[in-house]
Amino acid sequence: MTRHEHAGIHPVRTSPWVISTRELGRRPGNMRTYQRTVPAPSGFGLEVIGIQEGAPIDLELRLESASEGVFVSGTAHAEIVGECSRCLEPIHDEVTVRLGELFAYPDSTTVETTEEDEVSQVVDDYIDTEQMVRDVVVLELPLVPLCQEDCRGLCPECGERWADLAPEHRHETIDARWAALRGKLTSSADSAADAEERR
Repeated sequence: MTRHEHAGIHPVRTSPWVISTRELGRRPGNMRTYQRTVPAPSGFGLEVIGIQEGAPIDLELRLESASEGVFVSGTAHAEIVGECSRCLEPIHDEVTVRLGELFAYPDSTTVETTEEDEVSQVVDDYIDTEQMVRDVVVLELPLVPLCQEDCRGLCPECGERWADLAPEHRHETIDARWAALRGKLTSSADSAADAEERR
């Protein structure tokens, strides 16, 4: 189960992520649906790719009353931005994740038999969906984002993107053992040319 560091903390009721369960009631089988767009908090992703702070996240949620709590399911959709791990080009994409998690009642068997930070809870008839969505989005993001699957990255010699270079692009390489000799030969040739010009 996903780890929840703030499972038992009272949710901020004015937060767009927080939903009241009072209309749902505790009768198993009751259901309510919600559609809302919420701004992404900071840090909603990985270091190299994620949802920008303030960007809209579209939520389609279904809350179902169960004997142990409220089961929340649905989807979250948002644009993600990042950087290709090979060529460093900007990445703009979209992510849609499927959600499904039980928010347990404080007096339920689930809460009594589970570590507090291992289960989401209904607190004062409210649930906070932010951590649930964050956890699923982060798991969906690529650890090594690429602008395209066959990205060749950067030329190690000039640092240009291989995708922008001609197929015949290459750099002349000289064995280190011959580099010093070549330098001497070049210097000798230059000296000879200078002597010839002075005649």
